[in-house]
Amino acid sequence: MEKEIKNLIKDALENLDIEVSDISLEHPADLKMGDYSTNVAMVVAKSLGIGPREVADKIVTEILRLVLDKNIERVEVAGSGFINFYLSREFFSSSVEEILNQGYDVGKNDSLASKKIMVEYTDPNPFKPFHIGHLMTNAIGESIARILEHSGAIVSRANYQGDIGLHVAKAIYGLLKDEKLQEKSGSHNMQSANIGKAYTQGASAYENDPTAKNEIDEINKKIYDKSDEKINEIYDWGFEVTMKAFEDLYKILGTKFEFYFLESKVAILGQEAVRDNMGKVFEESDGAIVFKAEKYDPKLHTRVFMTSKGLPTYETKELGLTEEKFTVLSDMSLCIVITANEQMDYMRVVSKALSIIHPDYESKMKHITHGMMRLATGKMSSRKGNVVTGESLVRDTIALVEEKIKDREWSKEEKNMVSEIVGVAALKYSILKQSTGGDIMYDFEKSISFEGDSGPYLQYAYARANSVLEKAQKENILPDPHTFPFETFEVEKLLYQFREVVSRSASEYEPHYIANYLIEVARAYNSFYGNTVIVSKEDKNSSYKIALTYAFTFVMKTGLHLLGIQVPSKM
Repeated sequence: MEKEIKNLIKDALENLDIEVSDISLEHPADLKMGDYSTNVAMVVAKSLGIGPREVADKIVTEILRLVLDKNIERVEVAGSGFINFYLSREFFSSSVEEILNQGYDVGKNDSLASKKIMVEYTDPNPFKPFHIGHLMTNAIGESIARILEHSGAIVSRANYQGDIGLHVAKAIYGLLKDEKLQEKSGSHNMQSANIGKAYTQGASAYENDPTAKNEIDEINKKIYDKSDEKINEIYDWGFEVTMKAFEDLYKILGTKFEFYFLESKVAILGQEAVRDNMGKVFEESDGAIVFKAEKYDPKLHTRVFMTSKGLPTYETKELGLTEEKFTVLSDMSLCIVITANEQMDYMRVVSKALSIIHPDYESKMKHITHGMMRLATGKMSSRKGNVVTGESLVRDTIALVEEKIKDREWSKEEKNMVSEIVGVAALKYSILKQSTGGDIMYDFEKSISFEGDSGPYLQYAYARANSVLEKAQKENILPDPHTFPFETFEVEKLLYQFREVVSRSASEYEPHYIANYLIEVARAYNSFYGNTVIVSKEDKNSSYKIALTYAFTFVMKTGLHLLGIQVPSKM
């Protein structure tokens, strides 16, 4: 519909000999002001030398002369020159019918048909805790991957993990100093937690104890050389245990990766790329190898790719990682990387270096960054008093939901399943409801509320609609999109917009458009539910209201899926 109205405006402007490069069309915040609105008259008024209201009147007169579309009921001028379009009752009923026919394919489009896209996200390091940044990039990356798939792309999910480096040496130092932390009889999650404690101890020792620092540096060399049997044994065990613990968390979060890239392998590839491009891209400076990016872009700066000791930096590893990605997926259309904001500057430099080495990569690389998460309490500690990690935040939120539903007469398995699904929804929605670049203030209690701006509120709206459908089935009232009443419900005026919202989210790589839209739709349906008798054999329009409820469940469940959120069978 958006495209049809834009074409109608364009034809009217051409007939009036008015030139405009772009036509802005939006949905008014107040639905009483129409279903679409354009400010085109205000945009062109100055160049025409007449008032915007007068221009708007001329455009509307021409539109009304042209319009033959039964979906447009009326077109009006409002305010200082806005042109508002009101869609017909028949349009809304036909849009409900279209959603019923699409089912959970609602919102699908082919804007990215056959495009092969790799999305790299999460990226936790073995031997270290899964922190909040990993949780944020996981939620954002998984949602973007699903939105791109819904737009026709063939998406591969990738995870990049630091299996070598000083952090590993710090963890192994801690394990060697406290052998109790090497206990292998517990679950791999318990063992992984012990490795996390060992890392914390090792990191503290490295900063505060010169002797420990030397020992850790020595361990680090032995890890690279694989020259110490005991260290090799601890390394192999620690790597396996932490990777398994990450997989457990991915399962809870609803993510499954196709590609795992390891730092140890891509570092070698990066070094080869640097050596092969000495003199062309990279140059020596005080014994180190650098890339002077400011030569190509004054907004960029010089960064070291190989230290004076001959060691590769993060930049070189990123170089090798990108080379490997384009090797394993040679016909890739786009490579997306999602990281925290603080990695933006060095990633820009890496991207510039890559674009010189591989000019064909330049248009195929996209870096998306996210802000930080802070707790509303102001203290970055979990409910149990520990320093908060991404994993503890997930498990604490699930535990809060479990406490909230403890009095429900459900089986233990049902309570566990609902707690997990609702807890993950609380976290993911809190992350995804705003633009990716901004910081987030996370409030445990608000996040799990069944009322207000929360993931559980969306799930509850879906569950409520499902209960209506179950009642209709018992009453044997079937959905019929043709038995519509005279009045148009607010929820109808939102449901048809879902496809547009998905398209915008895909083109801008921004899940928050879907999150914010779903809240609006849920509120509208809850208002409809609270003010309308939906299931009634005495009501000739009941079948339409059931059809509308089905359409709402298809949009809500699909939208939540695109955010990486499941819907429980009961709430």
